Amino acid sequence: MQFLASAGEASGDLYASGVVHSLLSLHPRARFYGCAGPKLQAAGVEPIIDARGLAVVGLAEVVGHLPRIYGEYRKLVRYAKQHPPDAALLTDSPDFHLRLARHLKRMGVPVYYLVAPQVWAWRQSRVKIIRQLVDKLFCLFPFEERWFRERGVDATYIGHPLATVVHTSLSRDEFFEKYKLPRGKRVLVLLPGSRTGEACRHLPVLLESVAQLRQHFDLSVILGTPQGFYRAEAFAKFREPIASLSIQIIENDTWNCIGHADLALAASGTVTIEAAILGTPTVTFYKVNPLTWAAGRRLVKAPFLSMVNLIAERQIVPELIQHEMTSSNITSAAEALLNSPERADRMRVELGRVRALLTCEGNPFERAASLIERDLPLRTHSRSILQETIK
Repeated sequence: MQFLASAGEASGDLYASGVVHSLLSLHPRARFYGCAGPKLQAAGVEPIIDARGLAVVGLAEVVGHLPRIYGEYRKLVRYAKQHPPDAALLTDSPDFHLRLARHLKRMGVPVYYLVAPQVWAWRQSRVKIIRQLVDKLFCLFPFEERWFRERGVDATYIGHPLATVVHTSLSRDEFFEKYKLPRGKRVLVLLPGSRTGEACRHLPVLLESVAQLRQHFDLSVILGTPQGFYRAEAFAKFREPIASLSIQIIENDTWNCIGHADLALAASGTVTIEAAILGTPTVTFYKVNPLTWAAGRRLVKAPFLSMVNLIAERQIVPELIQHEMTSSNITSAAEALLNSPERADRMRVELGRVRALLTCEGNPFERAASLIERDLPLRTHSRSILQETIK
């Protein structure tokens, strides 16, 4: 069997690799190819294109990258036509993958979609496209299954993969010893985002907030980043101010950084889910290009922009988005938690409830793979009948 597996960014690459591993246990001789990042490649997916080249966020930000992204897209489509897959696993990145799904459906390829597009929040008209192009939709958030099923999409909540894998690998004593952190100081972790563009937008405000917080609190401040992230040329202008604020950079150890921090300042996204699972009080934020915000804000229908608050269906973590993301607002929200252990403890309890909502019985990756395994013969049989009828 041949599978096309595709993921457009780091979190999708991680989730899709888990399903690929589970599918390989069912089909050890299967071949996988597609749009693959490091996790999918390590799982055995042949990278026709590299997913790391597609990680761009924002309507305005993506414009300059469109020719390159479209070129990569065409390359993958050509390869799929030359080597037709028996099924496709598409993960997240709906702008890329719904377009790809249209080509695959024309080829008669069953499409399994992991990480439901957030059409319940914005661009709800897309649900019609999903209903037409996606054979099975795997949802990571509990409220999504009902929302999509009410609109005619074959959707299943499989649990959030991070709820089963996110953990600290070091004790608090081991963490403090490994990174030479002084005892007796509370730890503040900065998580500006995993993409270069978003981190560069967020860091100036975060650094101002650190300077303000240091006037009132004795803190150890760490900056959690992916491996090699901080050494990129784009961050050269931040190295001196980070050093002057005595911020310690810790690479490729995000879960320990979050799990042993007293407070996280985190860009809205997957990392806030990780913080919820680890039970760390969090202030979340996000800022995009002003044109992107002006174009996109009117389309957003959700009451919150943070997934933690959406899952809880009420505000648990402060969310400071776009114009509200200022150093004074971040400082004020952080001070409220640092000054009140009771408030921080209440947030930990609420985050524990979010974690429970994200946890489904069994392994989400194995559940998705088993659903594909049960469904695929039916799709393949139907396709064979259709092809014979056409002949």
